[in-house]
Amino acid sequence: MDDQELIRQVQKGDEVAFGKIVSAYKDRIVNYLYQFTGDYQKAVELSQETFLRVYFKAGQYKPVAPLSSWIYAIASNLAKTEMKKSRKLAAVSLDDIAAHDLRQNVHVEDPADSGLIKNLREALDALHPRYRIPVVLKDIEGFSQEEIAQILKKPVGTIKARISRGRSFLKRRLERALAGGTYAARA
Repeated sequence: MDDQELIRQVQKGDEVAFGKIVSAYKDRIVNYLYQFTGDYQKAVELSQETFLRVYFKAGQYKPVAPLSSWIYAIASNLAKTEMKKSRKLAAVSLDDIAAHDLRQNVHVEDPADSGLIKNLREALDALHPRYRIPVVLKDIEGFSQEEIAQILKKPVGTIKARISRGRSFLKRRLERALAGGTYAARA
């Protein structure tokens, strides 16, 4: 069964078809949300919320765009909302700081997470979500610029500009990392 047939079945209440959609997209959505949030647990929570919305809002899906675009749009909107909430909640507990320091030490000692990959993660984290989302969707998830425009509900020209600016920022950050520079500016 293709995606369109699966979502038609979900619209009729077929939970098996919904399970197939979740199986097909779960890992990709978690990965996308992880790239966006930088927090694996948060990415898993947001992906669960994404699929709950897919199930309960299946009747609102219109087959004008691929099902994947609709699912990514839901995930993107949830991630943006989460980022806004997290900026408002600036209070951090000492336990969170200790856990973060512990994770940072693990990452430093992990040889698979060193060098270019570490620098790229830091550069992506520093990239404003306005640019990070299109860059991740294009370069990591493999969507076309037109699909990204549908997902983010922006004109294709805006998406092209944001991808270009985001890539330019990442390039500058990685070049500075190679030269031993510091990370100060945010895009």
